[in-house]
Amino acid sequence: MINNKKITVVMPAYNAGITLEETYNTIPKEFVDEIILVDDCSKDNTIEIAKNLNIKTIVHSKNSGYGANQKTCYKEALKSNSDIVIMLHPDNQYDPKLIPTLATMLAYGEYDCVIASRFLNNGAKNSKMPRYKYFANRILTKIENLVTSSGLSEYHTGYRAFKKEVLEKMPFDKMSNDFVFDNEMLSLIINNKFKIGEISVPTRYFKEASSISFKNSCKYGFGVLRVCFFHLLSRLNIKTKLYK
Repeated sequence: MINNKKITVVMPAYNAGITLEETYNTIPKEFVDEIILVDDCSKDNTIEIAKNLNIKTIVHSKNSGYGANQKTCYKEALKSNSDIVIMLHPDNQYDPKLIPTLATMLAYGEYDCVIASRFLNNGAKNSKMPRYKYFANRILTKIENLVTSSGLSEYHTGYRAFKKEVLEKMPFDKMSNDFVFDNEMLSLIINNKFKIGEISVPTRYFKEASSISFKNSCKYGFGVLRVCFFHLLSRLNIKTKLYK
């Protein structure tokens, strides 16, 4: 606990058997009260490894998508009365040692949500992010900042922390089951005027780290633009499915 707040780490997993144990072993467990892994019907030994590590494991009966996985993560964390929920991918791409910093920024009331950005302090360049991802991220982030007037350094990181009040406000059942779920989350957080903080995070790019295909990256990009369009409508006081 930090400041008497229950800290839960959620791990949305799919075929993470190679990297899960190393990620888990790096988590500073003295600051974490519970770890929940949700497996989205992996085809490898992710579930077996998670159970051997004594991680609380929820298993989807069919592959439902990255967004659907996160929905289960957050719902399970709220069921366990978590005060702060941190999403950490089990692919060992993001550094778990930042968990205490993320939690502290929320536990003492400074922010409602914190994202670990790869673009502060030239983190993305230093970690050799693939070029097409780098430029796509920069273009989409610029568009999103124009639409939301938020000035975030990026919207596409998979390392995030939330107060329970933020998650309780999210209409999960109306949100995407796909990768664009992340952007819907940030758009709604901004729309509800929650305070977002950022910290710099070093990242690793290697063969076993999870990554979406180029085709799915294009689909994701168009999905982000769609989120921007609906966010813009909300600023014009036009109600849609997510923005009431």
